[in-house]
Amino acid sequence: MLDVRGDFLETDSLAIAIVGSRRPTPYGIEVAERLAADLAARGVTIVSGLARGIDTAAHRGAVDAGGRTIAVLGHGIDRCYPPENRSLAERIEGAGAVVSQFMVGTSPLKQNFPARNRTIAGLALGVVVVEAAERSGALITAGAAGDLGREVFAVPGRVTTETARGPHALLRDGATLVRSWMDVVQEIPLPWRSAVRDAALALEPIGSDAGTPDERAVLAQVVTDEPRHIEDVIARSGMATARVAAALLALELGGRVRQLEGQRWVAIGARARKA
Repeated sequence: MLDVRGDFLETDSLAIAIVGSRRPTPYGIEVAERLAADLAARGVTIVSGLARGIDTAAHRGAVDAGGRTIAVLGHGIDRCYPPENRSLAERIEGAGAVVSQFMVGTSPLKQNFPARNRTIAGLALGVVVVEAAERSGALITAGAAGDLGREVFAVPGRVTTETARGPHALLRDGATLVRSWMDVVQEIPLPWRSAVRDAALALEPIGSDAGTPDERAVLAQVVTDEPRHIEDVIARSGMATARVAAALLALELGGRVRQLEGQRWVAIGARARKA
């Protein structure tokens, strides 16, 4: 059960968490603020942990953009840590919610934060890591997101920067690379994607540029909320097995579909438009 200051809305189900280092570079702060602002301005609620650094930048970006944000605390809801974020917490309360799973009076103890990080992941459709050391709480949040079936995103940084090691490790392990809000939107599930304002600016519709007629016909069968077995694709498309297999291979090489276990296929989020 969560203690709440502020309000949860039904629209807060469309949420993305942005987390990262407590000692970010100016680049990390700029990216977190801009990403949060761009998503929040389009109706996406930003979830973070009110910590120093990236969390603070993410909350601030969302509030400054006139959007909604949720701060998940690692202590009792009657406290504010770090203390310099008290005024930000008040702004968040008026533009979303400040929440805690800990009893009133609980101090911000180190052992509280892994549980807090899991709650952050649970409240969002995906977690974006912006700058994090190799042993960072942000990576715990990303791990929890993976365990819960959420998307994991990472912002690349300079290879010589300590805080780039965490995101680069996530990217190496299959996280989605984030350059802008469009990279996030194109990977969230279709029902939520359609609720994002200006999503059409980020997503490329399926049309004549999607490949050959066979590829377009097969792609249309896997653009669904759930993965589709190859036998189902064959039956629905009315095409021969060899043609479907060839089309799926071409689409996979083109980054349009992904094969899962058990010969199931799913469409990857529509490609971002080139700027």
